[in-house]
Amino acid sequence: MRIEVITTGTELLLGSTMNTHGAFFGQELMKMGLRVQRQLTVPDGEAIHSALKDSLTSSDVIIVTGGLGPTSDDLTREACADVLGLDLILDEAALRSMKAFFQSREKPMGDVNKKQAYAPIGCDVLQNPNGTAPGVYVPPRQGGGCAIFLLPGPPRELYPMFHEEVVPRLKALSGVEVIPDVLEMKFVGVGESELQEGIDAQLEAIEGFEHGYCARMGECDLRLIGDAGQLAQARDIALQKYGKYFVNDQGQPLEQTLVETLAAHHLTLTTVESCTGGLIASRITDVPGSSAVFTHGYVTYANQAKVEMVGVSQADLDEHGAVSEQVARQMAEGALERSGSDLAIAVTGIAGPDGGSAEKPTGTVFMAFARKGQPTEVKHECHPRNRKDFKTAVAQAVLSKVLRHVTGR
Repeated sequence: MRIEVITTGTELLLGSTMNTHGAFFGQELMKMGLRVQRQLTVPDGEAIHSALKDSLTSSDVIIVTGGLGPTSDDLTREACADVLGLDLILDEAALRSMKAFFQSREKPMGDVNKKQAYAPIGCDVLQNPNGTAPGVYVPPRQGGGCAIFLLPGPPRELYPMFHEEVVPRLKALSGVEVIPDVLEMKFVGVGESELQEGIDAQLEAIEGFEHGYCARMGECDLRLIGDAGQLAQARDIALQKYGKYFVNDQGQPLEQTLVETLAAHHLTLTTVESCTGGLIASRITDVPGSSAVFTHGYVTYANQAKVEMVGVSQADLDEHGAVSEQVARQMAEGALERSGSDLAIAVTGIAGPDGGSAEKPTGTVFMAFARKGQPTEVKHECHPRNRKDFKTAVAQAVLSKVLRHVTGR
């Protein structure tokens, strides 16, 4: 079933409001075994007219959000009627519902709101108990073979109306009986191209199966779509090749998996950060229940803080510099001793854009991992990015290495 989504709103194109509707529709329709084939965003006003006219020729279902308000630039309902050659008529039930909405809030209903009670003739008016703009459903016979849903823009109105009014109609229209399963496997520490080169041919050989890749900063998701047997086969293929880098297949962030893993192993963790400025600790403590595993978070940005808070040697700072294997090791070991945790991780690096050298270019980072009863490990990497991305990349690398350390991968 070819489904197109049109979102209206000048604020979406100006960037002053984030357009979250696309993700919402994609996720909700996938649960029904349906897909969005195209999304289009247009400004308020007449642009919706040409967008609707174009989509009518290429889709079976059109979902439009926004433009159902009372102001002069809210023209979705009028544009739909014009494109389909239908008259707009007043829906008395919708008008009564709107009047009741205003009365319940002890506010007068303005004459301008009356336009919201109009709908193309022969169409269903969708009740909106959460706002003043009723939705409209144009069945295929009225829409020239294409079903059209006109929905309000605000999420608090749109989402309930979608579930209550749109989902039942879409199920009836689509006739989908068997909904494919979807599995998303998260990998950290392996790139999208390497992941594809290693397993793509084997996945392609699974008949009637679909897969895809989505790369993010420091991680890659492998998307698998098929029946239960196909998913199990594809999952085994991926784990046999890249199990070392596997994080989870529940769609949860890396830090959540780390917290759950630490809890399962009855381990506590301390962080001591310089170049990341507390980002690693922040990500860990974003996870509910992290207090069971996270004890201390030191931010030792200045050299003096490294000396006073975690006992780094001033002599080693003078000789080797703050960004060095020696200092990273002392940061982790000092934090481990002072916190009493089972594990301590430390990072020190050059975020840039200045401060680099030939020996230690911008993006250089040393990461130390200290654990009770075991020798401290220090890793040296280089992430030449802007400051924000550098911090994100380093935090991602540290969290993934701690996870692999704990799980023994």
